[in-house]
Formats: sequence, C-alpha cells, structure tokens
Amino acid sequence: MEISAIDKDKGFGVAAELAGEALPSSTVKTSSRPLVPDPTRPTFYSPHPPSPPHFLLFSLDRHVPFDPRPLLNSSRENLILNSAPVMPESSIKRSLGVDLTRTIQESRVLLVGAGGIGCELLKNLVLTGFGEIHIIDLDTIDLSNLNRQFLFRHEHIKKPKALVAKEVAHKFQPKAKLEAYHANVMDKRFNVEWFQSFNLVFNALDNLAARRHVNHMCLAAAVPLIESGTTGFNGQVQVIEKGTTECYDCNPKETPKAHPICTIRSSPTQPIHCIVWGKSYLLPELFGDSEDNPEGFDNETTADNADEIAKLKQQAQQLQEIRDSMGSEEFPHKVFDKVFRIDIEELRGMEGMWKERKAPEILDWDQLQEQSKSVEPTIVDIDQREWTEPEAFFVFKDSLDRLSKRLKELQKTASSEGPAPIIEFDKDDTDTLDFVTATAILRAAIFDIEPKSKFDTKQMAGNIIPAIATTNAMTAGLCVLQAFKVLQGDLANSKMVFLERSGARAINSDSLNPPRPDCGVCSAVHAQVLVDPEQVTLNDIVEGVLRSELGYGVELSILKESGVIYDPDLEDNLPKKLSELGIIKDSWITVVDEDDQDQDPRVNLELFINERTEPATEEVKPAVLKEIVNIPRKPKSAIQPASEDALTTNGASSTGKRKREAEDDDLTNGHLAKKVAGESTSNGNNSEPIIIEDEGAILIDD
Repeated sequence: MEISAIDKDKGFGVAAELAGEALPSSTVKTSSRPLVPDPTRPTFYSPHPPSPPHFLLFSLDRHVPFDPRPLLNSSRENLILNSAPVMPESSIKRSLGVDLTRTIQESRVLLVGAGGIGCELLKNLVLTGFGEIHIIDLDTIDLSNLNRQFLFRHEHIKKPKALVAKEVAHKFQPKAKLEAYHANVMDKRFNVEWFQSFNLVFNALDNLAARRHVNHMCLAAAVPLIESGTTGFNGQVQVIEKGTTECYDCNPKETPKAHPICTIRSSPTQPIHCIVWGKSYLLPELFGDSEDNPEGFDNETTADNADEIAKLKQQAQQLQEIRDSMGSEEFPHKVFDKVFRIDIEELRGMEGMWKERKAPEILDWDQLQEQSKSVEPTIVDIDQREWTEPEAFFVFKDSLDRLSKRLKELQKTASSEGPAPIIEFDKDDTDTLDFVTATAILRAAIFDIEPKSKFDTKQMAGNIIPAIATTNAMTAGLCVLQAFKVLQGDLANSKMVFLERSGARAINSDSLNPPRPDCGVCSAVHAQVLVDPEQVTLNDIVEGVLRSELGYGVELSILKESGVIYDPDLEDNLPKKLSELGIIKDSWITVVDEDDQDQDPRVNLELFINERTEPATEEVKPAVLKEIVNIPRKPKSAIQPASEDALTTNGASSTGKRKREAEDDDLTNGHLAKKVAGESTSNGNNSEPIIIEDEGAILIDD
C-alpha cells in the first residue's frame, strides 16, 4: 500500500508520519509542491482508488488536522468509496472538537445544486457528520456529467440529480438524514419561512438568476449563505451574512449577452452566430415547435429590426410548408434550396448591406452532391477537426434523414390527446448535434466565417464551461471549512477564498468586506405583511401600511418582478386586488422611497406577502405588518445626484422626485423594470430575450 501526503509546505509530513506509524509496512511519500492542478498529470483526487490502494492525505487548513489512524485501522472494504466508508465519530471529534462536532450533528443545512461542486460538497457534508441535509436541483443527469460528477453512473442518465445524489450519498453515511427535491429553488413553495428552517445554506448553482434568488431569500430569512463557483482551474468561496458581509449582488455581474436577430438572420460575423441559427432557428422550425421568439435571439421589436422580425416569421412559415414533405426524397433538397439558396439570394439583393463587406455566396446543391460522393459515412465520428463543405453537406443530408425518421416514428406512437411530438437540441444527442454542426459549417461558408468542429460546436451550443474535478473537489472542501467557522459564529476569521492556477499559491484568501451601502439588495429592510390577496387592494398597502404605519410620503414606487405597479403617476392600479396584479401568497414587492425633499430617502423595503387566516373587520385592518420594522435612511454616499441618467446597478432608481416619461426608467435588482398595468398571475417575463450564453462572472458546471 502506498500513501502520499501533499501540502503547500513540508509541515504536513506529520500526517504522513502518523500514517507510517499506523501502517509500518506502508510506503509513505511526502511532497511539498504547490497545489496547482497540472493538466498533463493525473488529478490529485479520484473517486475510484487504483489497485493496489493508494490514499491521498490532503489538508487545506492547518487548524483542522486530519488524524488518519482511525481510518487506516478500518477494514480494507471500508476504505473503498463504493463500499460506503463511514468516518468514525471519534476521529471527527478529535479533529474538530466535541462542541463543533455536536453543532454539526444538530445542524440542518440546505444544498442548492447537485452538479460538479454539489456532488463533492454532499459527500463532504455526510462524511463530516452533518445531521440533516436537504438537496434541491431541477436538472436531470446527462452523459457529459459523468466525467466529473462522481455520484452518478451511466444507468442514472435522464434521472433527477437531486434524487440520485440522495440515494448514492446514503451509502457514505446511512445514518444521515437526507431530503431531496427535484424542483426549481425559485418556486413559490420555497418561501422565506422554509429558508428560515435551515442553519446554513450552500449555493452550488450554475445560473445567475437562481444564485441571485437564493442570495435574496437568505438575506430575507437572515440565514448564512456560502456561495461557491468554479470555471476551469479557478474557483471561489464566499461567506454571506446579512448585515455583516457583502452579498452576492453587492458587486456588478457580467451582463448576459443575447444575439440581435438581424445579426443572426442577415449578417453573421462569428461562428456562434451560425451555430445559434442552426440550433435555435432551423432545427426547431423543422423538427420542434415553431416559435415567434426563437431561443437565443434578442427578439425585442424596435424601429430598426421590425422588418427583420417580419421576414424571419415569413421564412418560418415557408419552412413549415416544406416540413409537410418530411420523409420524402425531396425533403433534404427542399430544405437546402430554401435556406442556402433562396434566402441568400434575397440577402444578396440588399446591395446596401454589402458595400463594406463581402456579399454572401450561394451554395450549389448539384456541385456539393457530386463532391460528397467520396465522403465516407464515418465522417460523423470525426469531431476534432472542421468538416469540409462536401463533408458537411453529406452530414446535413444524413442527419436530416435520421431526424425525419425519428420524428415520424414518434408521431406514429404518440397519443392523439397529448401534445405533438417534437425533437429538441441536446448536446448529447448525436443526431441533433450532427445537424447543427453541419448547417453551421455550411452557413459559415456562405458568409466567409471560420467553421467550427463538431467538438467545438458541442461546447458552444451546449454552453459547456471546461470543468475540472479537482477544482470542484477543492472548492467543496473550502466550503465546508468556511462552514465550520460560520457554525461557530467565527465570522471574523471567515475569508473570501480563491483558487487560481497562476501565481506562487494555488489558494488565496481575502477578508470579507462589509455590505455596500449602495446595494439595493442587502441594504434593503425585509418585512412580512399579512393579507388576503383576493380581497386586499394595492391602496390598502399604500395607505394602510406604508403611509399610515411606516410614515412614507407621497413620492414612492412599488415594484414587483415584472415592473412598476405603482408610483404617483401610475394610480390606476390602486383599487385593484393584489391577485389581479399577480401578487399572491409568497410573492415579493419592493417599496422605493423617492421623497428626498426634506431628508434622505429610506433604504428599499422588501415586503413579503403572507396569507392571513382571520378576515378583516372594523378593528382589524385589511393589511397588517407581522411586526413593525425600522427602516433606516440611505447614507449620503449611496444617494446619487439627480440626473436624467442616474440609474443604479443593484437597486431601484433613486433620483428623487421626477416625472416618469419612459416605461423603463427604473431598475430593480439590476434589471430594467417596466410599468405594469393590471395583469394576471403571469411573471411578465415573456418579452425578455432568452440567453444561451453563460451568465455571471464566475460559473460552475451544471
């Protein structure tokens, strides 16, 4: 048996010496090399120990030493991951102390996300002895997850991540109490009261909206949050505590990018434009749901792009007519003729577009048909180099034939009462990936754009961020180390921790910063209001709560997720029931004080709508605060001077009194807020572009 001890300095050799004492016959090696992942070497961590067993002793915090003797005294079977090893409680107490061990065992924690970091983190939590762990994840398991999300196996593909993670993690610690939810953490049922039931929340998410939502809910519930993320060799861990540290929204995040519809249709300049066209336009039009707003397009109608959108819809209708010939020998020729000849001829006719750039070239079916005769069917297996035009033409016809047969078969077996069967893009679906790759290469040839290989197309179309199992494992370990400090109430020694490939140290840390006074999220005051949404009007909130109980003046605005529902120039909503405005139980509304004539305005107020049981009477008001709250004034440093362009990035606009001349002149949580006249319970997000590119400054794998 060979045992290695690796750390950033030679001091960790003590652990190796202990291992040598426990197993004198073992070969013990120590290393003081920096913990920098090297892509040319095997990773430090492997969920499947080689044979003969080789164990890695790894320490990230000298204050939490690891005593290997109890573990090494266990049977060989218990040292193998798949045989459900259980860390002896005596070893945990010896490492962490009796008090912290007891706190951990009595803790109830929430893990949001069961992907790359989530799998590693769940394993750490159950082996460390956390008493009750709840796991929530909306995703199902893909083939591409298996190389780094070690809780999952091939037989788990298409199953919910949260449910499988719970089942597998029980093998690590059968006594652990685990609860799994295959659901969206943004669902209304996961309200503030639900978050308040946890001692600590871990975020291991892969999208910006959900991370901001969990940040918001933890602040409202006053529950500590440990935020984490990785991308490639880099990672981060951040402790967030209401009123003490910066929150996730204190620093601006990278703005997600949507592709303008005119660029996708008429003037692509990058490979991603061609890939988006194949994935989000052509594939759905032929084999999926024909949509007015294709995924990945910035489809907001303006004076500049109204003609483009009208033409796109006209083209979609023409493709629908061609779709009726699916399964016939003429189908591939008809599709090719439409998208690679007729549409391009129309573009070439717009001579003004091509004064500054090369006009698109029209592809010739007969010429490519002749050139593709020598192409071997095995071309679909070549994914590391770019296909030539004849090769892409061959795959285009072949993938069209495969997809047509699949859809026809689905239509034969589909129920007449259910929805019509469709085929959607999946990066692990060979047929759809071949189709998107081939059409993107052909379109790139038309516009003289560099083509991309099948491998690159899969990464770009599937939004794949390079993920390294070692980085995820190290980040998950750092999360648990920070959790120890949070549970002990030792925020003074908690750190913002970074993993970096470059530099002299792989792990760097920085002190936690206090909340930013200009952050509209963590500077807000949170309160609950008890109402019956079917009976209470918006005026009951404005007059009965905000002005009568809390002392607000005339100049205030009320916002919900989809936009502004009240300000002094928008009074039509006052007599409407909350339910008519889409405000129901477990909803949020934000109150923005804009009356700065006599004194500084208050910070934002987040009102959580809770349902009351007793009816309103003369003695009982229709809307009642669950508890009276003190709403402080904004510090002067957080108040921007009034100007036409004074818009905040993290909160609502605070320009004082002004007439609202545009429907998008307010911001809430970093997004433009629109005025909302009476609406249904819809969330109002239908007009927003769907983003297919990655979100956030630091991303984690799915």
